[in-house]
Amino acid sequence: MSLEAPRGRGSDLVEEWGSRPVVATETPFEGIVFDVRRDTVDLGEGGIVVRDYVTHPGAVVVVALHPFDGVDHVLLIRQYRHAAGGQIWELPAGMLDVPGEPPWEAAARELAEEVDLVADRWDLLVDQVASPGVYPEPMRIFLARELRDVDAEEAHERTAEELELRPLWVPLDDAADAVLQGQVSNGAAIVGILGAHAARTREWATLRPRDAAWPSHPAYRGPTP
Repeated sequence: MSLEAPRGRGSDLVEEWGSRPVVATETPFEGIVFDVRRDTVDLGEGGIVVRDYVTHPGAVVVVALHPFDGVDHVLLIRQYRHAAGGQIWELPAGMLDVPGEPPWEAAARELAEEVDLVADRWDLLVDQVASPGVYPEPMRIFLARELRDVDAEEAHERTAEELELRPLWVPLDDAADAVLQGQVSNGAAIVGILGAHAARTREWATLRPRDAAWPSHPAYRGPTP
């Protein structure tokens, strides 16, 4: 291991998806948003192990990018998150909680509901799994451009924590600096901001179609709807 580990290239970084045989399973906790599952798993040479983890339908995240005075700005929102114990900066996001809704359409819905924006151009930026060992929430992060305001009569009525949402347009370069200075702690925001910053340096050549296969989400391993 360590320095004696083999060297490779980016093309070698292919993940293999598919669970090992599950000998037994139970659900010790059922919640409003997620459940906790306990699986007894056969790892072959690794033996039989028990693993607890959180199940989640997955989520979509939006990097909304707009050029103000020729400078790319990304839209961030500050929101109170009780579990984290504070008001943190995030990207517009939401769960895949509408059966049959394509992920990019869910992202468009969340963008309209949270920040009153419509995007005419959608691209896939990056995929993420929140915490594979215990909270394997699959997250798909989209890049939304060619933005315009939602029609006033279609504006979403916000409730609960949504009432305190504070939107802020920040230059993409500044947002990337803020991430590296520890000013942004939300994982999806970190990945989305740095992903957009890196993709732009490559003139967006790394962007994928909005309906590309989603290997890390068990429901979308083929082309998405």
